[in-house]
Amino acid sequence: MSPLRFQVLLTEGSERDLEALYGYIAEFDQPANADHVLDRLLQAVESLETFPERGAYPKELIALGIREYRQTAFKPYRVIYRVLGQQVFVYLIADGRRDMQSLLARRLLGA
Repeated sequence: MSPLRFQVLLTEGSERDLEALYGYIAEFDQPANADHVLDRLLQAVESLETFPERGAYPKELIALGIREYRQTAFKPYRVIYRVLGQQVFVYLIADGRRDMQSLLARRLLGA
């Protein structure tokens, strides 16, 4: 029996995140590395089609008592998502070295 498949959807914000990360790496490193990072991030996103519940809760959100979101990573990049029924919504793709607390508050909590 094959595992249940989830539909993975990128929000507009997470699509912009990917474009910005790609542009930054292509400009300040090299396009080949930008291609590699984009490929690996998309693999991480696609892996959410099966067993998205395996992702850890972001520690910045647990500190606020929020357990609706999970994360997966291609270090140092973090993919923040939420499972709703058979759908997985990717809300944020960011370099984990950034100020994640304020980034998550702005993107997920509208703060």
